[in-house]
Amino acid sequence: MSILIDENTNVLVQGITGRDGSFHARTMIGDGTKIVAGVTPGKGGQKMDEVPVYNSVPEAMKAHKIDVSVIFVPAPYAAAAIKEAADAGVPLIICITEGVPVNEVLVMYHYVKSKGLRMIGPNCPGLISPGKSKIGIMPAKIHLQGNIGVISRSGTLTYEVVHALTTNGMGQSTCVGIGGDPIVGSGFIDLLDLFNQDANTAGVVMIGEIGGEDEEAAAAWIKANMKKPVVGFISGRTAPPGKRMGHAGAIISGGKGTPEAKVKALEEAGVRVANTPSEIPGLLKKKLG
Repeated sequence: MSILIDENTNVLVQGITGRDGSFHARTMIGDGTKIVAGVTPGKGGQKMDEVPVYNSVPEAMKAHKIDVSVIFVPAPYAAAAIKEAADAGVPLIICITEGVPVNEVLVMYHYVKSKGLRMIGPNCPGLISPGKSKIGIMPAKIHLQGNIGVISRSGTLTYEVVHALTTNGMGQSTCVGIGGDPIVGSGFIDLLDLFNQDANTAGVVMIGEIGGEDEEAAAAWIKANMKKPVVGFISGRTAPPGKRMGHAGAIISGGKGTPEAKVKALEEAGVRVANTPSEIPGLLKKKLG
């Protein structure tokens, strides 16, 4: 079992005829994802390989059952693409696009939630349920089907942790890259809750980083609600004090958001925090018994 997506998930790609959209659509298809339609305004009636292209999301949804839309449109148009998918009632909207203005994301966050839908991203690598479906840009070849859930703010760190898990024979149920922007559609708590309810997820790896207070909030939620073992990793622990970091979400204020505060909160919640990604499989095996 997995969360959010599986082998039956029907996927729509917004921006499918663009450079990034077409490249990743082909890669997703090659990795076994069921892409049933694409959208590029003005290119309706065309095909991207064998995938039919429509002018709008409502047109695509009239012709196909759509479970997920993944967005590969340029940043200036990403919020409009999210709104179009939400207005059409797409249950899960995944925005890969980087550089979407925070004020626009804030509006879309509340807009999507008001419709009872779910958003992941923006500025994220998407998600994968190994052996079932991949939506986004994660490299499927490093994943292994199994029962470990992975939630991460960092794209590249996700790959490093997954590689370590796979090398140690620890397959994954679903891996979700939530994105590293200050505001994201789904946070740690949203996904921890889903993994907590998934009968086939035995344990969870949570990958955080310097800045923001999401990890501290997740630690409090884990302490109060989580029934499954969680192992963590926090990047940025060697960042020089007072040094400005480049990541959009790497904002520290009032003593909160520091790596030390995150590690302390997680460990007080019973989460073992690894010093390096390579330590994660060993810590997880101890937790799982």
